[in-house]
Amino acid sequence: MTKYIFVTGGVVSSLGKGIASASIGLLLKSRGLTVAIQKLDPYINVDPGTMSPYQHGEVYVTEDGAETDLDLGHYERFTGLTMSKDNNVTAGKIYYSVIMKERHGDYLGKTVQVVPHITDEIKRSITRLSASGQVDVVIVEVGGTVGDIEGLPFLEAIRQLRYELGRGNSLNIHLTLIPYIKAADELKTKPTQHSVGKLREIGLHPEILLCRTEKPFADHVRQKIAQFCNVEPEAVIQALDVNDVYEVPLVFSQQRLDQIILRLLGLSSAQEDLADWRTQVVERALHPRQTARIAVVGKYIELQDAYKSIDEALRHGGLANTAKVEVKRVDGEQLLKGDAQALLGDVGGILVPGGFGYRGIEGKLKAIQFAREHRVPFLGICLGMQCAVIEFARHVLGLLGANSTEFEAKTTHPVISLLEEQQGVNNLGGTMRLGAWPCRLIPGTKAQAAYQADLIQERHRHRYELNNAYRDRFQQHGMVVSGIAGQADLAEIIELADHPWFVASQFHPEFKSRPLEPHPLFRDFVRASLEHR
Repeated sequence: MTKYIFVTGGVVSSLGKGIASASIGLLLKSRGLTVAIQKLDPYINVDPGTMSPYQHGEVYVTEDGAETDLDLGHYERFTGLTMSKDNNVTAGKIYYSVIMKERHGDYLGKTVQVVPHITDEIKRSITRLSASGQVDVVIVEVGGTVGDIEGLPFLEAIRQLRYELGRGNSLNIHLTLIPYIKAADELKTKPTQHSVGKLREIGLHPEILLCRTEKPFADHVRQKIAQFCNVEPEAVIQALDVNDVYEVPLVFSQQRLDQIILRLLGLSSAQEDLADWRTQVVERALHPRQTARIAVVGKYIELQDAYKSIDEALRHGGLANTAKVEVKRVDGEQLLKGDAQALLGDVGGILVPGGFGYRGIEGKLKAIQFAREHRVPFLGICLGMQCAVIEFARHVLGLLGANSTEFEAKTTHPVISLLEEQQGVNNLGGTMRLGAWPCRLIPGTKAQAAYQADLIQERHRHRYELNNAYRDRFQQHGMVVSGIAGQADLAEIIELADHPWFVASQFHPEFKSRPLEPHPLFRDFVRASLEHR
């Protein structure tokens, strides 16, 4: 039967449950086991699609068009698995489903309660991943920390499910913090003890502890944690800070975490094989031969997680070129007020990412104009492509006031306009053009040369597009539409014919980039940035 691993966190947030879950997935997958990973988010939003990056970081998009937590990006990048809507479950989804069933009369007049109705719905969402019977291990990460009020129904559901699964068919891995007190020059285990104690009060007992720590701790500290938290000493794993996040699976492997998991779950497997991960990812990341400095011009540049997938895809592009990518974050509003040469003159490439709203747009246009006129390699993504179109219309075609109808509804030159399928759409959640759509590439273009394919599938998250009424005029002046969306005849990729490397896509290529399979556009963009340097 399918085995389950529940990953919980305590003490503080941002300890890295997503990275830990993804790393465990990679370790088990490297042993030939079939793995699925799921994120449980306790917030009431149905999905993070309507949430600000300031609240939640980036919104990750799956192949089937689900707007999900950014941890699903970690799962896909580490394991190479393809996530779906079932891999991210929120409290909003759970309550919405239960309320719809109540309105339909499914509960036959019963009083609908958190226990059993909400918890049963959570359990159904968890076990759905193993419904096919072809999954060896399901890893379930629970968002938030133990003790959060909103997380209690999820933890209660897990308690029930562990009882129903029976002994040896599930385990709880708890991620905690071992803080270092500088004044005392000492590592403190008490926060971990309290966190495990809180978990026990809920009815869950962790079999493995992942202890985040800045400094390695001695064996007597391990023994103390094991004794007071009632776990085996070898199951107290040091989750040390690393130079590169892709080292984490190797750190866990060195402490035999995967072997402990297999023993506790009664699983047998092939010998672990992390050779490609070690040589093509970690060693290249730690020992680059050169450095590419790339400016990311956005509006959320002060947030670490706002452009998470873009940051990772740039790193993957660096791995493909045995290079380190140094990202220079440039605020669009600051750029508008400042000197473009001073802010962008020291970079080998310029990337303008996706986003929504007018703030920072004019600064992004200024960055794109700088890249076009100074022949700096450029990659535009989603809104970045739309900005490239607007900039070209204004400064090459001479269409003064050209704009997107998102920013100026009555612009005289709506070079970017609302998708036809979006006309009359009022609800914001889950209503954009989402998920994987086919794109036909034009032979002889930089896009086709990068992909080495004629037909591709890429993930989207947008409402606006290049207005086809202007397309011929753009192409007559050197802007090539190098990727077209099937029967809809939408411009998916644009590039400049007389520029060393100037490419922009309406889709989000960063969502399909992997350390072992860098995305072609990011690979070639980093290469061009190195050559420009």
